[in-house]
Amino acid sequence: MGETKSKRWQELAEVKRELAQRDWFFGTSGNLSIKVSDDPITFLVTASGKDKRKETNEDFVLVDAQGQPVEPGETLRPSAETLLHTYLYERTNAGCCLHVHTIDNNVISELYGDQGEIRFKGNEIIKALGYWEEEAEVALPIIENPAHIPHLAEQFAAHLSEGNESGAVLIRNHGITVWGKTAFEAKRVLEAYEFLCSYHLKLSLYQSQLIRS
Repeated sequence: MGETKSKRWQELAEVKRELAQRDWFFGTSGNLSIKVSDDPITFLVTASGKDKRKETNEDFVLVDAQGQPVEPGETLRPSAETLLHTYLYERTNAGCCLHVHTIDNNVISELYGDQGEIRFKGNEIIKALGYWEEEAEVALPIIENPAHIPHLAEQFAAHLSEGNESGAVLIRNHGITVWGKTAFEAKRVLEAYEFLCSYHLKLSLYQSQLIRS
């Protein structure tokens, strides 16, 4: 597992570096993971409380399917939301999971939280999500944000399905969680949804200003 773990570490570190450059890790928020093995399930997940703008040899922790550290004597604590990642790897074919808190996705979650989803339609970037038909529409589910992580994980798990390789769930006033078969695919999904959230907010603001004028 050593060589595979090292490769996956580098893949996740590269993603973390790119997201940090975009300033998507406010106040140590967010968590990232990447699968290392299938049988048994093990994955690297961000260590709790670390400044994700920095790069160290303590950025990630190798955990098992229960979210517990695999390596003896490990002193680092995995992210408090590791349970969401365990559900993901147990129930889907995903290989990487990314969760970030941005201003735009938080605002979208508040505006559309009561509806339980937001729909985006007709934007070219939707092709990055695998929808190629003309005027394609995609729905981003929005779940509530209970303080009790197991309750949050149960809500999250309701949007996971066997065989699913990519997807996204927006947590109300919390952030977006996306997944993909690889780190590259997960980052692509994240970038696409962040673009859609930002575009929707800016277009809505512009349209409201036109109406007022």
